[in-house]
Amino acid sequence: MLKEKIESDIKDAMRAKDSLRLSVLRMLMSAVKNKEIDLRKKEDGLADEEVLEVMRYEVKKRKDSIEEFKKGERLDLAEKEAKELEILTAYLPPEISDQEISRIVEEGLRESGASGSEDFGKAMKAIMPVLKGKASGDRISAILRDKLGKL
Repeated sequence: MLKEKIESDIKDAMRAKDSLRLSVLRMLMSAVKNKEIDLRKKEDGLADEEVLEVMRYEVKKRKDSIEEFKKGERLDLAEKEAKELEILTAYLPPEISDQEISRIVEEGLRESGASGSEDFGKAMKAIMPVLKGKASGDRISAILRDKLGKL
């Protein structure tokens, strides 16, 4: 299970005295435990998919922070967030290619009957269940907007 791997990696980071990795993994475990409490699964624990969902949320937070720190010209903080992001993304499965997303988006457009940019929400409802967890919402949204713009 993914949660046990994280716990094991926390111990390894302690032994290696890797303070950044240790702090990121502890933060991640804290987020996982908070999610368990929120979902009332403290005894059962979260399924791997739910742990991945927590990780994706933490990755998104880091990406947003990096962007904001760069805008504020705080490159030192952006660099720290980038290192944390690198540690977190190592636990995520690789995302699918843009070509695969494009193919699924085209299928979703056919299924939903979307005919223009005003049907963006309707198309996303058809596409997201298939792509959830396989690609970031930003990538899916960009490809969908591009396809809808060409209709």
